[in-house]
Amino acid sequence: MPMVEAINVKKRFGSNEVLKGISLRVEPGQVLCLIGPSGSGKSTILRCLNHLESINAGRIYVDGTLMGYREEGSALHEMHPRDIAAQRQHIGMVFQRFNLFPHLTALQNIAEAPIGVQGVPREEALEQAAQLLARVGLSDKADHYPSQLSGGQQQRVAIARALAMKPKLMLFDEPTSALDPELVGDVLEVMKQLAKEGMTMIVVTHEMGFAREVADQVVFMDDGRIVEVGTPAQVIDNPQHERTTAFIRSVL
Repeated sequence: MPMVEAINVKKRFGSNEVLKGISLRVEPGQVLCLIGPSGSGKSTILRCLNHLESINAGRIYVDGTLMGYREEGSALHEMHPRDIAAQRQHIGMVFQRFNLFPHLTALQNIAEAPIGVQGVPREEALEQAAQLLARVGLSDKADHYPSQLSGGQQQRVAIARALAMKPKLMLFDEPTSALDPELVGDVLEVMKQLAKEGMTMIVVTHEMGFAREVADQVVFMDDGRIVEVGTPAQVIDNPQHERTTAFIRSVL
């Protein structure tokens, strides 16, 4: 069973069709990198995968479960927000902007959801949070507030916070795009380590070096469609479509 299967997904914002029939399949433990120009629909499909955005057509399954809807005959009915939130617990998401709680320390930011959502005892959640901070190389920043951390450090705390929910799938929406260039490497190293540990990941990125090193699949999107899909060697190093070739040349 694939970890993620998207079937002919379409999404409109008003009259603007942003996704024009997207189909993806990601096996457990695989890393898929979505690349393409701004406005091509990469972030939108990512948000549809965990139902932060509803879809207008198609189906999305995560670990065999239909996301966001219940199926009655051939019709889809959107689930209650509480049930959608329960599905979303199993999917970690890391955004361009770190979205940390400014009034909580790094340790508290990580422990907050397990305590409040999963009912994990406070001491256990704090102990787990400390372990996750160590995992992302920030043990010495446990008592620091977000304003006391660099952008790269905040993003690593955000990754640790997502991992605290013990997700089966991690989604990354251009996680390094808001960072100063010298801070990108530490965040990418954490992501590389997650990939080595077998975490299933879908990453929207402009970091071609990361995609080449870590991805099992690379998907090039343009204008709401998938133009090309394959291994990094196929899509990045030897693209077959002229639109892919032009994009790769522009970012390398």
